[in-house]
Amino acid sequence: MEKVYTAVVTATGGRKGHVKSSDGVIDMALAVPEGMKEKSEKTNPEQLFAAGYAACFQSALMLVAGQEKERLNPDSTVTAHVDLIKQDEGGYGLGIKLSVDLKELDKEKAKQLVDKAHQVCPYSVGTRGNIEVELEVV
Repeated sequence: MEKVYTAVVTATGGRKGHVKSSDGVIDMALAVPEGMKEKSEKTNPEQLFAAGYAACFQSALMLVAGQEKERLNPDSTVTAHVDLIKQDEGGYGLGIKLSVDLKELDKEKAKQLVDKAHQVCPYSVGTRGNIEVELEVV
């Protein structure tokens, strides 16, 4: 294996704290997710995870589409729904649904591309066996 990139982000103060990347691109306050406590205009870890997963999965789709000689509509989208789930035995877990809209591509071909992308996306590989990920082609 060859390491390609290392992201370095430091958190202080937990969910009501602050995160900052080593390059300064991310430098933001965090808040508890809306619905758990107060409403906030700050982001939370689940939103950041959803943003990363959606962007990564979109790139995986573009990769597999290129391999299949398919051209994706530039308006195609991936929407990640990341649920924070309170577990019966205590603690919390995550649930994920990826809603993929490949616009005018037929559903069968879209489903094939989504399934292939799920095999190569680093977020999908990293969550496999740990977090249930639902794939939806819209």
